[in-house]
Amino acid sequence: MAGWIRIPTNAFSGSPRARFAVIGTVAVTLGGCATFTPDGGMSPVADHVTAAIGKDTVKITSPADAAAVQSRVKTLLARPLTADGAVQLALINNRGLQAEYNALGISEAAFIEASLPPNPVIGVERLTAGGSLEIERRLVADILALLTLPKRSDIAKTQFEAARQKAIEATFRTAAETRRAYYRAVAARQTVSFLKQARISADAAADLTRKLGETGAAKKLDQARAGAFSAEVSNELAQARLKAGTEREALTRMMGLWGTDLDYKLPGQLPKLPRIQTENQVEAEAVRKRVDLIAARLELDAMSKSLGLTQATRFVSMLDGAWRSNYERSTEDGVRESSSPRGFELEVQIPIFDLGGVNVRRARETYMQAVNRLLEKAINVRSEARSAYLTYRGTYDIARQYQNSILPLRRTINEQAQLEYNGMLIDVFELLTTARESIASNAAAIDAKRDFFIAAVDFETAIIGGGGSGGMAGEGPVATAGAESGGH
Repeated sequence: MAGWIRIPTNAFSGSPRARFAVIGTVAVTLGGCATFTPDGGMSPVADHVTAAIGKDTVKITSPADAAAVQSRVKTLLARPLTADGAVQLALINNRGLQAEYNALGISEAAFIEASLPPNPVIGVERLTAGGSLEIERRLVADILALLTLPKRSDIAKTQFEAARQKAIEATFRTAAETRRAYYRAVAARQTVSFLKQARISADAAADLTRKLGETGAAKKLDQARAGAFSAEVSNELAQARLKAGTEREALTRMMGLWGTDLDYKLPGQLPKLPRIQTENQVEAEAVRKRVDLIAARLELDAMSKSLGLTQATRFVSMLDGAWRSNYERSTEDGVRESSSPRGFELEVQIPIFDLGGVNVRRARETYMQAVNRLLEKAINVRSEARSAYLTYRGTYDIARQYQNSILPLRRTINEQAQLEYNGMLIDVFELLTTARESIASNAAAIDAKRDFFIAAVDFETAIIGGGGSGGMAGEGPVATAGAESGGH
C-alpha cells in the first residue's frame, strides 16, 4: 500500500474541503494497512508457547478473563501440585508475565503509530492595525514524514515482530523459573521428611544411651556423643524447615498466589529419574530455536532498515509544506475592500553546517555494534547449549549413582553396624558415625536428584530460550539503536 505520488501545483487552490481531500489522498496512498489485532499480538505468542512446551498462556484484558483465570487456578490447586501444574499456573496467573504481554501491546501501538501519516497543523493568525484587519490561515503538513512513511512503517513492523519474540522468551523464562522453584521446594520438603525420621532415630539412640548410662552399661562419653548427635540432627531439621519455607514462598511468588490459595499441596518427594535424553545437534538446535537470538536478528534487521533511511534522508532533515489563505479588510473614507490571496509555501532546511554525516556515522557505528553483539550472542548460545547438555548428563549420572549404588550400600552398612553394635562388636561412636554418614548421603542424594531436574530445565532453556541469562546479551545495543533510529 505504499508508493510515490505527484501533487499538482494547483492542488491546494480549491476549497478547504478539497484541500483536506488532497491531504487525505496523500496520507492513504503513502500509509500502510496496519490495524490493531484483537488480542494485542498474543495469538502467535500463545501458539508458539503451546507448540514448544505444551502449555497455554493468556493475556488478562477484562474482568471476564480474570474470572476465568481464577476459576482455572482453583481447579489446578484442588489436587496435589505437579511441575506441569505449577508451570501452567504461572503462565496464566503471574502478573510479571502479564506486564510483559502489556509491553507487547505497547509495541503494537508503536507499530500502528508509525504506520499512520503525521497529523496536519492548522494555524490562524489575526492582525489589526489602523482600522485594517488581516486574517491568515495556514495548513501545514510534514512532507518528509509522509514520504518516509512506508519505510518507517516497515521498520516498526520488524520491531513489533522482535517484541513478539521477547514476549515468547519471557513466557519461557517464567515457565523455567517456576519449574526450578518447584523442584527446589519439593526437594526441601523431602529433606525435611527424611530428617524428621532421622531425628526420631537419633532421639531414640540418645535416650537409650542415657538409660544405659544410668545402669553403668554406657560411658559418659558415649552418652555425650549420642546427645550431641541428636542435637545436631535437630538443628539440621530446623535449617531444612527454614529452607523449605523459603523455597515454597519462591514457588508461590512465581505462581502469583495469595490469600486462600496459599494452602496448596506439594508431593512428599521428587519424581523418579526419567530416561536420559540424547542430543547430538544441540548447537544447531539452539541457534535455530533460541527466541532471544531470533529477536536479536529481527532488531538488527530493523536497525539495518533505519540505517538505510538515515542515509536516504541525510541531506533533508526538515521538509514542510503549507497552504496559505489571507483575508484583509480595510476602511478608508467609508470604502470597504477585501481580498483573499492564496498560495503554497514549502520550507526546506538547508544543510550548511551538518550534511547528515553525524547521523549517518552514529547509525553505522550503532549498527556494527549490534552486529558484533549478535555474533557474540550466537557464539555464547552454542557454548551455553553444550555446557547445559554436559551438566544435564553429568547430574544425571551423579543422581543415578546415588540411587543405584551409594544409598543401597549405605542401607547395608547401617544394617550391619546395628547388628555388630547389638553383638557388642563395635561401640556407640562407630554406630553414630555410621548414622551421620548415612544421613549425609541421603541428603546429598536428594540434592543430586534436585540438581538433575534443574539441569534438565536449564538444558531445555538453552535450546529454546528463557534461561537465567537468556535475552540479556545484546539488549543494550538494540535498545540504543531503537532510540537512535527513532530520531531519523
